[in-house]
Amino acid sequence: MSEPAASGAIRNAELLGVYVNDHLAAATGGVELVSRMLSQQSSSRYESKLEQLLDELREERSAHLAMAAALGIPVRSYKQLGTWVAEKLSRAKLNGRLFSRSPLSDLVEFEFIATAVLAKRAGFETLLELAAVDPRLDRELLERLVAQADAQHQWLADARREVAARVFGGRAEAADDAADT
Repeated sequence: MSEPAASGAIRNAELLGVYVNDHLAAATGGVELVSRMLSQQSSSRYESKLEQLLDELREERSAHLAMAAALGIPVRSYKQLGTWVAEKLSRAKLNGRLFSRSPLSDLVEFEFIATAVLAKRAGFETLLELAAVDPRLDRELLERLVAQADAQHQWLADARREVAARVFGGRAEAADDAADT
């Protein structure tokens, strides 16, 4: 275990390396998932927003790589590869259909990416706190990425409710009154 650093300074650098690599691996998985979603949602009302999301996720993945380099953190490629393989294997999940895609798959994908965006936002927020004491991190970039994640989640929450209503019935707008999307 690392010795505690002076107040405000980075401590547990090895844990920071694990943390950044885990978020980088998750970013890789997000790019793969949204690429798959886009292939399934082509010509749908979600296509253009998914294309935008994919571009933003690729930018965020690049930002993670740049932050790792700025902090001197070695990138653990095996974590990215493992996430890539896991995303591919997740396509084989049982969804109530043997030979065709289930409408439930759309809902599960929108739910998963909406939840992942919240986790990603939390990671950017954590790094933003670190940027207050480490000038190697770009505070403005991290602030923009947090705001971008907020916008992504808002759109994904709306889309998720629409897909749920399409799959199970009910009204998508009824969920707008929920305390947490």
